[in-house]
Amino acid sequence: MDTRIFVDANVPMYAHGASHTYRQPCQASLQRITAENIPVVTSSEVVQEIIHRYLSLRRPRQAVQVASDFMTVVPSVLPATQSDIEYVLRLIPSYPGLSARDLLHVAVMLNNDIAQILSADAHFDQVEEVDRLDPASFAAQ
Repeated sequence: MDTRIFVDANVPMYAHGASHTYRQPCQASLQRITAENIPVVTSSEVVQEIIHRYLSLRRPRQAVQVASDFMTVVPSVLPATQSDIEYVLRLIPSYPGLSARDLLHVAVMLNNDIAQILSADAHFDQVEEVDRLDPASFAAQ
């Protein structure tokens, strides 16, 4: 498996957001990635998720800022491909509780041999094929 870590949308969003239990751990996780030059990757769908969230809140400047800052820390952005969508369709029966977006994140990861995801979302723990790294634990390492 690839040693890169897939970074989920909630990490930069908590890092840039209001006071929350995950704000500091997500900030520290992004700082650790940069300081230690940890190999990370994300997907076009993650960046789209960030932009969509802030535009839906009518915060276009924040959409640009958070997405831009995120892509500075995580410059490797994988596309979501037809193969990934086909993989999502195969994953649905095994993980009916995951959203379409999260299934797509898993499919992109698996199609690119990535086994770890940095995410505050505990529902990734149910996915047998990937290991979730909680930002609080990751930042403390």
